[in-house]
Amino acid sequence: MKPSTWILRFAAVVLAAGGSAWAQTNPSMIESHVAAAKAAAGTDWAGTFMRLCIPGAAGPPPAAGGPRVPARTVWYAEPAKVADNLYFLGTKIHSAWAITGSQGIIIIEALFDYAANDEILGGLKKLGLDPNKVKYVILSHAHGDHDGGAKLLQDAIPGVHLIYGAEDWDAVDKSANHMGGKPKHDVVGDDGMMVSVGDASLRIVTMPGHTPGTLSYLFEVKDNGKPLRVAYVGGTAIPFNANAEFYDRYINSSKKMAKAAADYGATALITNHTEFDNAFFKAHTAADRKSGEANPFDVGADGVARYFAVVQNCAEADKIRATTK
Repeated sequence: MKPSTWILRFAAVVLAAGGSAWAQTNPSMIESHVAAAKAAAGTDWAGTFMRLCIPGAAGPPPAAGGPRVPARTVWYAEPAKVADNLYFLGTKIHSAWAITGSQGIIIIEALFDYAANDEILGGLKKLGLDPNKVKYVILSHAHGDHDGGAKLLQDAIPGVHLIYGAEDWDAVDKSANHMGGKPKHDVVGDDGMMVSVGDASLRIVTMPGHTPGTLSYLFEVKDNGKPLRVAYVGGTAIPFNANAEFYDRYINSSKKMAKAAADYGATALITNHTEFDNAFFKAHTAADRKSGEANPFDVGADGVARYFAVVQNCAEADKIRATTK
C-alpha cells in the first residue's frame, strides 16, 4: 500500500474522531474547509493535507539537547534524474533540485549545512554534472533546513550567485549565528525576475507567507524531449497559532501563485519538503521508469490546482481555529 494511502486513512480516522479536539468554536466552518481540503488532496497531496490541516500531525519537535546532526542513514538519498534536464539532489526529508541549461546550472535550495556537500556537490558529480558550472543557487527562504549549505556552496563554486528574496536577505544579513555560516550578500530575487542559463530559465514569483521573503518559481524542463511546465512552491508549512494578518497574507500569496501557475500552464508541482509532494519516492520512480511511462510529477493542471485548494482551505480552517474566541 502506498504511503499516501496510509496517510489519508489516518486523516480520516482523525477527522471522524471529532473536530472538537481541534477547536471549540465555529466547528462547521472549520469542518467545511477541512473536508474541501481532504477532497482536493486525493492521493497526490496527502502529506500537505496532514501537515496543514491537522494540528499535531507533524509530530513532536526534536528532544532538547539531542544531536543536531542525525545519522547519515536517516537523511541521505541518492541523486536522481527526474527529467531530461531536471535532477533531484535532496535528502529523504528535504528537497534540492538542479536545472541544467546550455550555459550552466541552476540549483534550487541548499539543504541543511551537514547535507549540502554530499547531496548537492557530491550528487552533481554522481550524475555526471560539473559543480563548477553552477551559475545560481536560489534559496526559497532563509530557514536552515533549506539554506544551511548556502555559504558552503558560495565558497565552493567559483563565481556562483546566491539569490534570496529581499526580506530574507535582510534576515540573513542581521543573523548573528546563521546555520552553516553567513553567506555574503548577493542577488535579490524580485517578482517576475528571470534567471537564465542559456536555453533553460526560471521565473521568480514572490510569495510572502511562510517567511516574509519567500520565493516560488515557474520553469519549463524537457521530459523525454517534451516540454514539462513546473510550479515550484517555496514555502508551505504554517503555524496553527498565528494572527489573522499572517493567514491572510499567506492565503493571498497562495492565490497569486495558483493563478501564475495556471496562466503558465504548469502540470507539475514540486516543493522543498518531500512530505508535501512525495518527492523522494517520485524522483526515483521517475529515474527508473521505462520508456513511454509518464513522469510521476506530472499531475496535470487540475492536480496543480488541487494542491493550492488544499493549502488555501487548510489555511482558512487554521485561521478560524487561531483567531476565533
